[in-house]
Amino acid sequence: MTDTLTPVLSANWGTEKSWTLEAHRKAGGYEAVATALKMTPSEVTDLVKDSGLRGRGGAGFPTGMKWSFVPKDNPNPKYLVVNADESEPGTCKDMPLLLASPHTLVEGMIIASYAIDCHTAFVYIRGEVLHVIRRMQQAVAEAYDKGYLGKDILGSGYDLDIIVHAGAGAYICGEETALLDSLEGRRGQPRLRPPFPAVAGLYASPTVINNVESISSVPSIVKNGSAWFGSMGTEKSKGMTLYSLSGHVKRPGQFEAPLGITLRQLLELSGGIRDGHELKFWTPGGSSTPILTAEHLDVPLDYEGMGGVGSMLGTKALQVFDETTSVVRTTLRWVEFYKHESCGKCTPCREGNWWLVQLLKSFEAGTAQDGDVEKLLDICDNMGGKSFCALADGAVACVTSAVRHFRSEFEAGRTTPAWELFPYGRSALFEVQEKVEVHA
Repeated sequence: MTDTLTPVLSANWGTEKSWTLEAHRKAGGYEAVATALKMTPSEVTDLVKDSGLRGRGGAGFPTGMKWSFVPKDNPNPKYLVVNADESEPGTCKDMPLLLASPHTLVEGMIIASYAIDCHTAFVYIRGEVLHVIRRMQQAVAEAYDKGYLGKDILGSGYDLDIIVHAGAGAYICGEETALLDSLEGRRGQPRLRPPFPAVAGLYASPTVINNVESISSVPSIVKNGSAWFGSMGTEKSKGMTLYSLSGHVKRPGQFEAPLGITLRQLLELSGGIRDGHELKFWTPGGSSTPILTAEHLDVPLDYEGMGGVGSMLGTKALQVFDETTSVVRTTLRWVEFYKHESCGKCTPCREGNWWLVQLLKSFEAGTAQDGDVEKLLDICDNMGGKSFCALADGAVACVTSAVRHFRSEFEAGRTTPAWELFPYGRSALFEVQEKVEVHA
């Protein structure tokens, strides 16, 4: 592995007005577009394939391979859709990237669209982040004004339009096929597959769907080469990525580092766990990834390392919890989120999450019955792998992993409320200040 921190996507975040086209070009922006347009589309695809770039949205599927699945003989238009509906609990990497450097994404979209013969591309952004939407719209307008979008880009004969679309704030629309339904003006619900989006996606046409970070990584690959990108990370998980570190740490934030760094190293960079406390459990990629404990501090944070210990890298949202935190309460809060965000299309997810919440509430209140832990796991067994999308799988993952590592806390829920075992005020990130009365 290379240096501990490798700022590439975040290299210009501290630059004055880094979000402007002028600042982006001063940092070498849009040079990769000029390079890519002198290559053939297949050469661009092969370059991304050779780099080993894997999807940064959670699944980790090879990006170049996904591009190559688009059928060249299909007469329908080809579309590129960028998934910026970042809403996984604990995840905060795409939004800072779009705020600080939206032109990095625009540049990546031009190159990716050229590679798949796409002439209309979409950015689907979560509706609540209005400031990000406006910044992205501004960047697209600047790109049109300077000739990087529209007709005959840089005199190459290649045309491309980018449309910024604001979603309506549904977690389910982070699932790629639900996102497509929402983009088409319908209620966001996962589609039955096959057909897959590469064959029949947006408007029943070949579509590539990539995460913001995946597409934003493309310009640096075109500019520096696949060997440069492959020199970072591990053999099977190449390159740099953004890790979101939050929770009971001294300095939470975004850390751009090579894939394969460990949580121990990231904690050292962030100043460690807050004073007087120790790590209890953590998520490697948001609440939908199975939780891990202090014994996993030195496991590489890459796709293979996390898979080897029964978890997933996911969105690299590292939520860190110390010993003051109730696992029962945390799990309940996560499952309440999944219950609320379930689209209700399939019964295991719609009904299963509701029942998980009821049981977890009884564990939190100390009123659980004998056999309720087994009942909890049985419900999970009837949900996992039995729904249209991975929302139910994520809910199941946080519950089963919590029981696996901290079963005694759930067993204690038969007699003692969680708030007595773990007073909630102790786990607060900010100390409650005493009220001071001011007398005139």
